[in-house]
Amino acid sequence: MTEHNNPGPLAGIRVLELGQLLAGPFTASILGYFGAEIIKVEPPEGDQIRRWRIVKDDTALWWYSLGRNKKSIVIDLKSEEGRALVKELANECDVLIENFRPGVMENWGLGPEDLKATNPELIYTRISGYGQTGPYSTKPGFASVCEGISGFRFLNGFPDEAPVRPNLSIGDSIASLHAVIGILMSLTAKLRNRASGQVVDVALYESMFNLLEGVIPEYSGAGVIRQPSGTTVTGIVPTNTYRCEDGKFVVIGGNGDSIFKRLMIAIGREDMANDPELADNAGRVTHERTIDKVLASWCSSLPSKTVIATLEEARVPVGPIYNAEDMFKDPHFQARGLFEEVPVGDDTIHIPAITPKLSETPGATRWPGPKLGEHSDRVLKEVLGKSDSAIESLRQTGAVR
Repeated sequence: MTEHNNPGPLAGIRVLELGQLLAGPFTASILGYFGAEIIKVEPPEGDQIRRWRIVKDDTALWWYSLGRNKKSIVIDLKSEEGRALVKELANECDVLIENFRPGVMENWGLGPEDLKATNPELIYTRISGYGQTGPYSTKPGFASVCEGISGFRFLNGFPDEAPVRPNLSIGDSIASLHAVIGILMSLTAKLRNRASGQVVDVALYESMFNLLEGVIPEYSGAGVIRQPSGTTVTGIVPTNTYRCEDGKFVVIGGNGDSIFKRLMIAIGREDMANDPELADNAGRVTHERTIDKVLASWCSSLPSKTVIATLEEARVPVGPIYNAEDMFKDPHFQARGLFEEVPVGDDTIHIPAITPKLSETPGATRWPGPKLGEHSDRVLKEVLGKSDSAIESLRQTGAVR
């Protein structure tokens, strides 16, 4: 774990995290990394992430990263006493994050209007598949489905083949980043007295839609529907992935005019470097197949390290395709502090640092994902001022564990 002398830029901000799985919890993970106090409300069985993917000693390794810096309190939201307790906690928080299906929080009496009456400054952050309004708002909104309807999946693949899914819940993670942006903007509005509390409405499909760059204006202005293009980017040449002699892949970005010239000289094709038809991107797009064939042939004749060294010497953007082991062994990743070592029982594991890096108020992992309900008593005493007898009564009703 990293050690810093300052508490982080969000120190003093208290966040109540409700919901499970990825989008809401990752939002809180980012805020907690930069100093916010995170109170994570878990159901009696715990967040499902605790049991997903690679499990070691009854806990998923993923949990230690996603649950970092959080205080775990177990509250049964299906009980009236549990919901009342969450309302009490919300009154003591600056931010609430929930990613239930739209309408669930209102049915529990915990919607924005319910909480605004007693905490008008609360930043109420909602993450769902399709947003809180509109005809699709009540549909189940998993990341995989929302990535499809957003337009992202259509572009992510090869022509005439089924769209490809990245082996990640990217829709959830991108939605989390949008939620963090919304929360930070809302906190800034409060700081400048431009608003008190407000609702941040984040939809997974809209977060992915936000990544589509020029796709919409190109369709609106020219009637062009951008198509999937495999390992290339439509209308920008050359930028592609090539297999080398050793079977490894490299990415080459030679699409700047001067960069393309240096690239062609470096691979021994001065004729193409000086060809006026290839001097700008429009000409290179016309001759894309020829350029790619030449680059593919050159790469396939050399080991990946030679390809990378040759092009780096020519100041051409180039790099390998890394897996987890490659990243872990890379000196630059290590020098940038991208792996944090945390204790887990009698052992240690590494979890990824959260960026960006801040020079004066950096973030840090202060502890890995806690045990289920590890902080229940502490939160009830320190935040709500509950006595031991009151806590015992809540346990007897089943509202708290």
